[in-house]
Amino acid sequence: MTKVFPVAETSRVAEVRRAATALCRNEGLNENLTASAALVATEICTNLLKHAKGGEVFLSTLSGHTGPGLELLAIDRGPGMADVDRCLADGYSSGQSPGTGLGAISRLSQAFDLYSEPEKGTVLVAQIRNDPSPVGEIGVVLKPISGEDVAGDLWAVSERERGPVVILADGLGHGLMAARAAAEAISAFRRSSETAPASILNRIHGSLRGTRGAAVAIASIDRDERTVRYSGLGNISGIIAQQDRPVAMVSHNGTAGYQSPRLQEFSYPLPEQALLVMHSDGLASSWNLDRHPGLRRRHPSVVAGVLYREAARQHDDACVVVIKLRPAL
Repeated sequence: MTKVFPVAETSRVAEVRRAATALCRNEGLNENLTASAALVATEICTNLLKHAKGGEVFLSTLSGHTGPGLELLAIDRGPGMADVDRCLADGYSSGQSPGTGLGAISRLSQAFDLYSEPEKGTVLVAQIRNDPSPVGEIGVVLKPISGEDVAGDLWAVSERERGPVVILADGLGHGLMAARAAAEAISAFRRSSETAPASILNRIHGSLRGTRGAAVAIASIDRDERTVRYSGLGNISGIIAQQDRPVAMVSHNGTAGYQSPRLQEFSYPLPEQALLVMHSDGLASSWNLDRHPGLRRRHPSVVAGVLYREAARQHDDACVVVIKLRPAL
């Protein structure tokens, strides 16, 4: 579950805090963690208003892929920070405040990261969860088109024996009917125990008959071999963002539930430093990680946030999924 809040006025601070508290309780987090999430939400929103003149906050539950918890992702287009380490130190402030905001967010979170560029803005992620061990192979930004309560884009991940299998579905159009088609694709994905993307996609194609239909792509990652098997139908983009040049993975023309050729899957190497990026056509394809020095080293949710900020289209649902495998031991 993801809730999106534009933060442009002080009344939003309490609204985001209440939503964070409710989501933590729904996730089954204890009172201490829930209180931490409320404080983190307050600090994030206050910082957005004070330093960036506003931004967006995404609250996402984590039980679908890392275990119970809440992720708070803040995205702004403000002045950014030239010296992130200095801004993280307690006591430093560029405004009329004690200067404990970022430091408090970092201390209260089980996972924390940010990326900032002068004159471009900042993307910050904080996770509140039961398990303090490092996680973060998957980062996601999901937002419905303006004016709709539900998104026609949906995603899911299933951990299989050799690695994660990820699906992204974009129901045709917008609103409730698009969301229902995408939800049926996710449901069919969860019912499948297979790991072959083409086989899973073929089952989804059958399940979507009678719905509006959807563009769907599935990536199956082998952690040991560091390979990706990929099968797509429609305009979902799948890119291996590696150091020298990005590799665009092949999708078939068609629509799951309606027109489908004989589905194939393709295998690609996933180099040590590469990221796997999947996104709907709610993002333009003109993004380039190399325009953001050091971004590849950041948490995948931060990477997803920067890509969303730089490439999201104004009049469409948007979903971007970033997968970053841990280094081999």
